[in-house]
Amino acid sequence: MKVVVTGRIPAAGLALLHAEPRLDLVAWDEDLPIAREQLLGFVHGADALVTLLTERVDAELLQAVGPQLRSVSNVAVGYNNIDVPECRSRNVIVTNTPGVLTDATADIAMSLILMTTRRLGEGERIIRSRMKWQWGMFYLLGTGIQAKRLGIIGMGAIGQALAKRANAFGMEIAYSNRGRVENSIEVGLDATYLSLDELLATSDVVSVNCPYSPQTHHLIDAGALATMKPTATLINTARGPIVNEAALVEALDNNVIANAGLDVFEHEPTVHDGLLGRENVVLIPHLGSATIETRDAMAMLAARNAIAILRGEPAVTPVI
Repeated sequence: MKVVVTGRIPAAGLALLHAEPRLDLVAWDEDLPIAREQLLGFVHGADALVTLLTERVDAELLQAVGPQLRSVSNVAVGYNNIDVPECRSRNVIVTNTPGVLTDATADIAMSLILMTTRRLGEGERIIRSRMKWQWGMFYLLGTGIQAKRLGIIGMGAIGQALAKRANAFGMEIAYSNRGRVENSIEVGLDATYLSLDELLATSDVVSVNCPYSPQTHHLIDAGALATMKPTATLINTARGPIVNEAALVEALDNNVIANAGLDVFEHEPTVHDGLLGRENVVLIPHLGSATIETRDAMAMLAARNAIAILRGEPAVTPVI
């Protein structure tokens, strides 16, 4: 059986696939993503695909693979690059990699909170540019986060991990979710459940941690931003299109909110020009899961999913 890996993944994942004696492994090994036209030929004849967020798995690609395809294993917790209904109509099982990137992504969210509120990116740029500076009582004043409210949109595993970190910094936790989490989780995190509008209106920092879907596309739009405090910070480590970047730029231009920290972007890898020159915005290039340990774990979980399905076993982490 043929397994095609459509992007470069860590050796730990490839090793699991190589060790499976019945598999013929074909893997893209370049740093840059494969071009679409080349991809359509590259995947032909695969029984299983291991994909990255950079590859769009739609009807065209599935047709190019052929009817023998049994699984698509995405090396990511998100799967908005995959047309899941189209896969299901062809009896193709889709899997993702939840759980293994929770801590790494929560670390990045907490880092962005600190970078934005304490103006750390701005300070580093001053040093690196050799700009003259002098310590002073009012120089690059930021804001503390102790006793401030962190509003978490999406209280899944990553949202909960972020809440634990923020608790350690003395922040008050509020959350909005499709439904309330278990009472034991609320009590353990000392978290208050709020409607989205109330969370936006009362939080000092708003962190986007929900999955991306048609329902959450542009969830943070001009109206949502207008609901926030003028002193508030917006953090996004989930998916770029959850935030309307044009609306965010306008909100920052008009002091509707104070600042933002973004790890993901609406049209990656392109970033809205209106964000690039701002000192009150921290921008990092989708580093949420970018630790050696996490990326190894993601690749290995995707490989285990592909192997299990080809063996006729249940998928380890199927997309429901």
